[in-house]
Amino acid sequence: MNQNHNDDQKTYNVLFLCTGNSARSIMAEAIVDRLGQESARGVRFKGYSAGSFPTGRVHPYALDLLVRLNHPTEGLRSKSWDEFAGPDAPKMDFVFTVCDNAAGEVCPIWPGQPMVAHWPFRDPAAAEGSEAEKRQVFADVYGQIHNRVAIFVNLPLSALDKLSLQQRLKDMGVPAKERA
Repeated sequence: MNQNHNDDQKTYNVLFLCTGNSARSIMAEAIVDRLGQESARGVRFKGYSAGSFPTGRVHPYALDLLVRLNHPTEGLRSKSWDEFAGPDAPKMDFVFTVCDNAAGEVCPIWPGQPMVAHWPFRDPAAAEGSEAEKRQVFADVYGQIHNRVAIFVNLPLSALDKLSLQQRLKDMGVPAKERA
């Protein structure tokens, strides 16, 4: 894991991947940046997002929702995961795919040594219905991502060995009814 010069304060880089990088991964990046500020344990998280086939724009409903919820949005943009594959890219500690492979999407695979888990969420950009119904889907997915990220940033990372942490991250992507 990445460490700053001060051993008491670690910053973990977290990359959220999806196909289009226009909604779910963008919202996850904004959420981890907010919730991942320094905790009582001195742990911080920095969010990033990318797509295997980026749309080139942040979905306007995702952007509107983030603005309404007072997330900074000035640096958010749809981009290719290639930006994070080069030698000058930040080293990722965690990589989460957030696409819903049940919807037939191709989820990107991330090479290297980060902790990797799949956290599937419905694609709000594919929602149908009235504008209000579509915006409600965005709000619902945002809430699901927010809950999962809140659990993640509060895990006792230093108390978990790598295998235990990897299993907990994977379990977080499986609905409770399927784990029973």
